[in-house]
Amino acid sequence: MGRTVEILTGKAELCRSIMGALPDWFSEPEVIEASALAVEDLPVFGYIEADVVTALIALKPHLPGAVEIALIATRPEYHGRGAGRHLVDAAERFAHDSGARLLTVKTLAPRGRDEPQFEATRRFYDRTGFVRAEVFPKLWHDDHPCLFMVKPLTETQPGRTAL
Repeated sequence: MGRTVEILTGKAELCRSIMGALPDWFSEPEVIEASALAVEDLPVFGYIEADVVTALIALKPHLPGAVEIALIATRPEYHGRGAGRHLVDAAERFAHDSGARLLTVKTLAPRGRDEPQFEATRRFYDRTGFVRAEVFPKLWHDDHPCLFMVKPLTETQPGRTAL
């Protein structure tokens, strides 16, 4: 069993390491580098198993109402073991503690191709309570339609029982 921790140093290097191990999702070196630079200024949490950071999540506050998952990625050998779910829980706690009422994420929308990795990503967000809200066909690039997803946050924090 692992644990979630806030990452305070080495964020860019960790981002490059994990994204670089996921060429089916992150194939463009300039995207990896831009992400690595961006996470330096964002709250980042990692999921650790056996002293290895197996996954990370970077959050972009859009306060007062929302916190965006700017990046979430899991090393391929750890896919399907729960790290992503734990990191979404951490994002919900962070958003709740910040006073936000929504957790949002942008991901690649279906584009009529056989892309099982992106379908798996969308199913992950569906399973963790996100609602597919809107597609922006040209937000990122003509060939990269953006699916905007939203998760309303409850009054109680995830993983904590209301008394």
